[in-house]
Amino acid sequence: MSTIKNTQQIPVRLDFDSHAPHFSRAMAHLDNMAIKELDAVDFDHRLRELVRIRASQLNGCAYCIDMHTKDARAIGETEQRIYALPAWRETPYFTDRERAALAFTESVTLLADDHVPNAAYDAVAAEFSPDEVAALVSLIVAINAWNAIGVSTRAWVAGSYQP
Repeated sequence: MSTIKNTQQIPVRLDFDSHAPHFSRAMAHLDNMAIKELDAVDFDHRLRELVRIRASQLNGCAYCIDMHTKDARAIGETEQRIYALPAWRETPYFTDRERAALAFTESVTLLADDHVPNAAYDAVAAEFSPDEVAALVSLIVAINAWNAIGVSTRAWVAGSYQP
């Protein structure tokens, strides 16, 4: 059995929290407000993490993928569903409600591609109440903002890889 070793260090470009502390606190507040919206509608905690992971995969944010896959496992999400997330459309592991949320997440995350077409909105609105859709939009906006910070500053903690 071979052990994978972390041989490449990815340098952090900028310690964003240190150089933009006011904005960083505002981002934390934005994230907390999204969580409050999700809590107010009793939005499933595992689906929250799947949404965060999927947006982070699309944006290529290593920091957020690492964090939210760990968070998902900690609240009972299965390895199988986490691993299948990039190909969720081709697997039987997700409910119609989860599929609608994942499709909407992709559409909002990649909004420059098709500007969130009516079909994507209609599909999520068929599974979620207006308050739930608003909470989901809040979550998607927050994770995409975090991804933009993480990717642009390379907010990866060097040496944090654990085989």
